[in-house]
Amino acid sequence: MNLEISFQNYLNELSSSSPTPGGGNVAALCGVLASSLGIMVCNLTIGKKKYSDFELEAVAIKEKLKSFENEFLALAEKDNKAFDKVMEAFQLPKDTPEQKVFRQERIQAATLDAAVIPSNVLKKCQETISLIKVISERGNQNSLSDAGVASSLVLTAAEGAFLNVLINCYSLTNQIAAKEFIKSNEILYNEVKEVSGFIINSIIKKLTKD
Repeated sequence: MNLEISFQNYLNELSSSSPTPGGGNVAALCGVLASSLGIMVCNLTIGKKKYSDFELEAVAIKEKLKSFENEFLALAEKDNKAFDKVMEAFQLPKDTPEQKVFRQERIQAATLDAAVIPSNVLKKCQETISLIKVISERGNQNSLSDAGVASSLVLTAAEGAFLNVLINCYSLTNQIAAKEFIKSNEILYNEVKEVSGFIINSIIKKLTKD
């Protein structure tokens, strides 16, 4: 997402027939939103006497989430550019055998690059969800629902990123390498899903009165 445009313009671009921004961009944006919510919970925790024993850690987590916020934003923009490169490769001439070979090589290289971006989103989700877990357990308990929404958003980001890994790997000629790449990313996705599920269930239990 380009922060220089309004959110309405972003939504207009997203809902248009243009392929970018697309699902990969939105997945990374969910990571941004999750990080921002996590920062909010930290801000609502820092300075509160009740959470004084957690304050230093909350400050450190807040700084990490700020950096994650920026990294997710950068990945959202990279996702657009990566897809544009795939489209550019498809538009290369294919009139001669040499051109066909070159075109196919560029398509494969660009597609692999496009798979790497959501993989990086997944890695960042894994780091983010661990911090959300800590603040949901030790941060301001009046903000439990906010921590829960942050957890849900991280899972959405991870799930969206994994789907984008899958669709790009599906188009790769070297399916042996593609399947190995998918396997490593599936591990990340399952880790995020497990931790997010634990967080949500824990929060629901805390907020449910007998």
